[in-house]
This record gives sequence, structure tokens and C-alpha cells, in this order.
Amino acid sequence: MKKWLVPVIIIALIVIGIYSWGKKFNNTAVELRETATRSWGDVESSYQRRNDLIGNLVKTVQGAADFERTTLKEVIEARAKATATTIDPTHLTAENMAQFQEAQSGLSGALSRLLVSVERYPELKANQNFLELQSQLEGTENRINVARDRFNQAVEPYNKHIKVFPNSVLAGLFNFEDMSYYKADAGSEKAKEVEFDFKK
Repeated sequence: MKKWLVPVIIIALIVIGIYSWGKKFNNTAVELRETATRSWGDVESSYQRRNDLIGNLVKTVQGAADFERTTLKEVIEARAKATATTIDPTHLTAENMAQFQEAQSGLSGALSRLLVSVERYPELKANQNFLELQSQLEGTENRINVARDRFNQAVEPYNKHIKVFPNSVLAGLFNFEDMSYYKADAGSEKAKEVEFDFKK
């Protein structure tokens, strides 16, 4: 065997090894990112279902002629803001996630105030359509929570894959950026104070 052939074979094996490592890293990162992106789609789908149900709930409540118009207006405006706030799944940055969460939290707060004020309207509480929509909303809130949890579970392996060394070197070269987790709403770590007014 010629002496010059040995270094060429060694260099070829090194190049093949680096290529295989880069290919495996890239393909795994793409698969994990796609899983996380699909999970984000499930989160958005759950929120869309909630927005659709809220639209129907608002129409039902509008039928109560003397219902508080201010509360209803707040829900309609918060729903419009929440549906207008979307995120491109390929850019799930902390800032985008915070903006999305803020819009959804605003809608949740307005919806809570609406449901509390409904208590003063017995004819509305007895409306079968309203009761059905309220029940569907409760189920949808649970779906949203499950979808957010699954999204975070899908983001974790992707983030781990691109952050460990030596993968982090390739992540920088191939422009793989970490994805943000869905975080709890601001202030949700504090229990809400419940007040009862028995004087009525």
C-alpha cells in the first residue's frame, strides 16, 4: 500500500464521520421541531374552539335585553384581540409567546366577569343553549390546558437536542434556535381571593 493512501483514507473516514454526525443532528432536530410545531397547532386549535364557543355564548347572552352591555362589550373586544394575536410556529420566541398569552389572559378575564354577572339573570341561567355552551367552554378550557402541557413536553426534547455539546455547535451553524415554553399567566401563582356577599 502506498504511504500517501493511508492519510487519504483517514481523512475520508473523518469527513464521512462528520457528515454522518451533521446529517443525524439535522434530521433529528427537524423532526423534534416539527413535533413541537404540530403541538403548537393543537394549542391554537383549542383556543380557536374557545373563541368560537365564546362567539355563540355572546349571541345567546345578547338575547337577554337588560344584560350588562359593558361586560358584554369587554368580552367582544377581548375576543377580537385574542383572535387577532397569532404566532408563526417557526418563530416561537419568548416575546411572541408573552404577547399571545397576554391576549388569551385578557379574554379569560373578560369571560370570567361575564359568567359571574350571568348569576344575576335567572332566565339566562335556565336557558338550555347557554348551559350547553357554558359546559362546552369548561371542557375546552381543560383541552387548552392539556394542549399547552403537551406543547411544553414536545419543546423539551428539541431544546435539549440543540443545546447539548457538541450539538450546540451544529445548531448554531444550521440556525436551530431554542423554542419558548408556554408559561403560566402572570399572577397565576397567587390564589385568587374569593368574597361572598350574603347580605343580598
